[in-house]
Amino acid sequence: MSNSENAKTAVRVSTVSVLVNILLSVLKLLAGIFGRSVAMISDAAHSLSDVFGSVIVIIGVKFSSKKADKEHPYGHEKMECLASLALAAILIFTGGIIAYEGLVDVITGKEKSAPEMIALIAAIISIVVKEAMFWYTYLAAKKTNISALRAEAWHHRTDAISSVGSLIGIGGAIWLKWYWLDPLMGCLIALLIFKVAYDIIREAVNKMVDRACDDETIEQMSETILGVPGVEGLDSIKTRLFGSRCYVDIEISADGDLNLWESHDIAEQVHDLIEEKFEEVKHCTVHVNPK
Repeated sequence: MSNSENAKTAVRVSTVSVLVNILLSVLKLLAGIFGRSVAMISDAAHSLSDVFGSVIVIIGVKFSSKKADKEHPYGHEKMECLASLALAAILIFTGGIIAYEGLVDVITGKEKSAPEMIALIAAIISIVVKEAMFWYTYLAAKKTNISALRAEAWHHRTDAISSVGSLIGIGGAIWLKWYWLDPLMGCLIALLIFKVAYDIIREAVNKMVDRACDDETIEQMSETILGVPGVEGLDSIKTRLFGSRCYVDIEISADGDLNLWESHDIAEQVHDLIEEKFEEVKHCTVHVNPK
């Protein structure tokens, strides 16, 4: 898929996420109020944070898909990484609120009245819907290789797990009268949210500091280069991630008796083959050394 097609896919998926999260937020908020469940109200706030996250992804992808200009000759792909970092910040903020409220309730031993069944039903609906949204978004991220979309997918997964915690806490309060189980599950959910935020930040930072592609991709590129007629050796291959794309710098060796046109033709074949076979490659530079 082209960069513009990837951007359209990301915007479409994020738009669906916004609509689903708005509906879920309203559902869980009403269920929390009428069902007397603090856990469900907190879960509604988590879903609302997903709305802001999806909007950030849409804005980030829109900017990153812009064509190169005079001020940004290498393009805007790194804007996608900034969107991922903003999304991670929302996760940390949400996790912090959940952890704080959970710790206060656990430490103070705050007594709560048992929630109503409507809160339990809302939690079950949330788990099913958010898990479905995780796979919908994750598969789109895998297809487009957009890290901000992958971050959004994991945001859906943390919301689903948050609802699992709410389900356990609400169920324990209704049937076992274990009022402390709700805030305890909130603390455990917060730890998971922090872990997901950390993974998102690490991936975004790696793409912003020109980290190399994975070893498997570099090995495949090397095999492709050495398979080009006229290439007698691969002297050097360097890759650097640039948002969801990457740059490749290659040095090959060829027969020193070849004329300039023949050497250029070999380099051109390597260049075209790498950019054609590896969709994530934004640009490839090839230098020829005599052998």
